[in-house]
Amino acid sequence: MRFLLLILLVTLTNAQAQNIFPAIGLWREHAPYQSTIDVTASAKKIYAATPYNLFSVDIITKEIERISKVSGLSETGISTIKYDALSQKLFVAYSNSNIDVLDESGVHNIPGLKRATLAGDKTIYHIYPDNQLVYLSTGIGIVVLDANKFEIKETWLIGNNGGFLKTYGFTKHNNFFYAATDVGLKRTAATGGNAANYINWQTLSGANGLTAAASKAVVSFQNKLITLQNDSLFVQSGNTWSLFFANDFPIININVSENKLIVAQRKPTGESRVVVLNADASVNRILQQPAVISFPKNGIAIGNQYWIADAFGGLSEWNGTAFEVYKPNSPNDVMLGQMLVYNNILYATAGTVNDAWNYQYNRSGFVRFANGGWEAINAFRFPQLDTLLDFITIAIDPRDETVWAGSYGGGLLHLKKNNELTIYKRNATLEATIGDPLSYRVAGLAFDADNNLWISNFGAGRQLHVRKNDGSFKAFAIPFFLNNNAVAQIIIDDAQQKWIVSPTGNGLIVFNDNNTIDNTADDKWRLFKTGVGAGNLPSNDVTYIAKDKSGFIWVGTANGIAVFQCAQDVFTSGCEAVLPIISETGFANFLFKGEAIRSIAVDGADRKWVATADGVWLVSAAGDKVLQHFTETNSPLLSSDVKSIAINGSSGEVFFGTAKGISSYRSTATEATENKNEVLVFPNPVPPNYGGSIAIKGLPENSIVKITELNGRLVFQTRSLGGQAVWNARDYKGGQAAAGVYLVFAVNDLKTEKAVAKIVFVGR
Repeated sequence: MRFLLLILLVTLTNAQAQNIFPAIGLWREHAPYQSTIDVTASAKKIYAATPYNLFSVDIITKEIERISKVSGLSETGISTIKYDALSQKLFVAYSNSNIDVLDESGVHNIPGLKRATLAGDKTIYHIYPDNQLVYLSTGIGIVVLDANKFEIKETWLIGNNGGFLKTYGFTKHNNFFYAATDVGLKRTAATGGNAANYINWQTLSGANGLTAAASKAVVSFQNKLITLQNDSLFVQSGNTWSLFFANDFPIININVSENKLIVAQRKPTGESRVVVLNADASVNRILQQPAVISFPKNGIAIGNQYWIADAFGGLSEWNGTAFEVYKPNSPNDVMLGQMLVYNNILYATAGTVNDAWNYQYNRSGFVRFANGGWEAINAFRFPQLDTLLDFITIAIDPRDETVWAGSYGGGLLHLKKNNELTIYKRNATLEATIGDPLSYRVAGLAFDADNNLWISNFGAGRQLHVRKNDGSFKAFAIPFFLNNNAVAQIIIDDAQQKWIVSPTGNGLIVFNDNNTIDNTADDKWRLFKTGVGAGNLPSNDVTYIAKDKSGFIWVGTANGIAVFQCAQDVFTSGCEAVLPIISETGFANFLFKGEAIRSIAVDGADRKWVATADGVWLVSAAGDKVLQHFTETNSPLLSSDVKSIAINGSSGEVFFGTAKGISSYRSTATEATENKNEVLVFPNPVPPNYGGSIAIKGLPENSIVKITELNGRLVFQTRSLGGQAVWNARDYKGGQAAAGVYLVFAVNDLKTEKAVAKIVFVGR
């Protein structure tokens, strides 16, 4: 089954197309697809749910297709899924209680449960379709959907006195509805009664062979009713219950598929397996393989094949002789730390710290995205990194493009081209955190113009270090009292001064070694804080810094943004921050006043992309105008909780690291290229009836661009954003440009650089 809303964007979202830049104004998602939590199937496709999105596998061709917000889903973050063969609908329940229904006509959203103002747990744990009605097992009870009208029909609160009751599963068996709940198994008549009235629900647990324990699942299996209690399966016989299946493996989940009962099991030691049972409780098959069956969440049968959703092993197929694993091309985890793009390669770190700057034991390392493929660097792949957790900062050596990454607790890592690893702790000048002698916290990295690597050593007695271009190290003690000896992000300005974020309320530090690293006698230091005369920061809680194309230093704080326009004179004048003034609704005169800034990135047109907990903002070069504001509500952004931003200056693609994975957006600005003879036009030739924008890149920076017909008639004129101009493919009358050849002329303000290109429009 193919959903109509997904057809247009499938080339942007499937695994084979990840190396293609999206067109200007379009999005890609880069959420993790390595973990699967549920699986279901139509006649043609297997659908697997990750904690973030969906993907499908064609049963015949094995082609993988990604399904996400970019291709029409309403949310990111899934709790469970279920395909109903009768209605040919796929039901998707999200972790925030929103619901999507996918069918041949598109994606239909049912937001009623999400919007309901209830204090209880609205999590959807299980989906049970029955004709046109769909029964959702939730933390408050049972929610009934009308699948034809795409609306909530009823809510059954079946707890004591009609209160909330966590319900894990639901089924229909012999004209009764059964609900697996926190107080045990309950039932009511399927017809002729009022299931919405809690009085009509009978509790079966606690008598006739069932203990009073919670029931975690209930299924109808070959005319038998089976329920899960205390890692044992019980079967109903008349009014009594007896043991159906149990062993020394705890049971995670059960599912009925093609007249087989599929039991997912996992021991506390990690040993896992999936057992397939026959109707007489005999074992039909045991599926077990380390790294593939590691934490099974659900399974289905398709003939003699079995498909297993595993939290660690991804989606796997047992074809009768071996396992085949399906993992769409993606990062191994959400990336919550620093991101950067160097030479068209995206680098992203997975680690993070909490508000108190304590480590979080993240083991996912960092990733590289190059030529459409993702590569993970972490302890799962390189065991020697087992003590390097929480990678939060990264830098690329401009001499050889090797990677330097900072672990918040594990020290400094150097990754060479041949994957040779070197870890620096005591073998350099790095120092352990005072009070935590095994922790070497590297929180900021930056290369200067002489290829010296500057290092923030959070919590150490000497907080700033440098690995000089000859490989030797030197340490500096910052001459200010700093809470927690806190130092983090470093950037280098045009005068080679080091600007250092000092979190936990210390402010912003500037250091100038006067180009004499080994001579500390001529060093200069300055600490900026709030208040006129002290730096004029809007808050001492500095969160992020960036240098723009004018050499200005943009400072993100917990209370908006400040700009140092006098960076090169910071030690020779009374340089202080200025606060950009903006008249946009929602800002109290000053840019982002009252907002905590997470990240700032500067694009090819000197515009600033700003990450906040309320989405990502694009502001003008001067910060006096909001140009765009993307949230998870108004765009395919995976989450409004944006942590970091990185820009590919060559393509104009902007990457947003969010709490639910990486999103990217093809913007209109690129970096100007040094070789202005290589002007590129995309698409070119332009296909018939093309309705998108045309990108012209490789232009002189901020040049005037004119597009003319062959006879010289002007069709369009604009100014490039950085090195790229965008044409909407309309002629001077506003109509679609006719078939033929058009000329592009570009010249900078000094009229010293020119560029010429041709654009061909293909006729029908």
